[in-house]
Amino acid sequence: MQRIRLRYTKRGRLRFTSHRDFQRAFERALRRAEVPMAYSAGFTPHPKVSYANAAPTGTGSEAEYLEIALTAARDPQKLRELLDESMPVGLDIIEAVEARTSGLADRLTASVWELRLDGVAPEDAERAVVAFTAADSVEVQRRTKNGMRTFDARSAVASLEAHSAQADRPTDQPCAILRLVVRHVTPAVRPDDVLSGLRAVADLAPPVAAAVTRLAQGLFDEETGTVTDPLAPDREAVTAAPADRTGAATAAAAKASA
Repeated sequence: MQRIRLRYTKRGRLRFTSHRDFQRAFERALRRAEVPMAYSAGFTPHPKVSYANAAPTGTGSEAEYLEIALTAARDPQKLRELLDESMPVGLDIIEAVEARTSGLADRLTASVWELRLDGVAPEDAERAVVAFTAADSVEVQRRTKNGMRTFDARSAVASLEAHSAQADRPTDQPCAILRLVVRHVTPAVRPDDVLSGLRAVADLAPPVAAAVTRLAQGLFDEETGTVTDPLAPDREAVTAAPADRTGAATAAAAKASA
């Protein structure tokens, strides 16, 4: 059985698709591309697809991940192209690699988010960021299926910075960009929770809803404060495999001649 790991996006209007909507679209794409999927056992078999830490509905993402199991080997790049052609524009399959290591979900310990705050001056965003990062804790509330829940939004935020809007998106209105790295903790701290925290500590209230995009997710490096690529170990294993086989063949030949 071959396992393939995929990175996909949620862009433009497709950011408003729910995770269940994506699942339906992806399973249709698997059928259209005639992917030899492995299925679960039982009365209602399902294709073996493992989703990892999907972004909330309404947020864009450049770094969503899933893993599929196949009954026959396929070239990852050709498989990616076939699946991407079968998906709606905006739900783009942008990378595929054969799984050579275990624990993809364990390597998704933090996310890099970008929040576009239209109508907010960069200097106001900067003051709010300073107040938020200086606080030992910032309690926020979120409604869950069990009612309102209060938790600390500050401890999960590894870094938070404010910037001016990019020059390639000119606007007559003020606009600030927030870049933050959030650890994946329990309960999960989402970008809207951080916005609630900024409102609590600095009365920062954007006049329109923030445009939120996940730029990356992966293993958080405590020394550098960066988020590493979770597919890198699989790529490295694939690259090293031919060399390993060559070395094994050379060793076997040397042993035979001895």
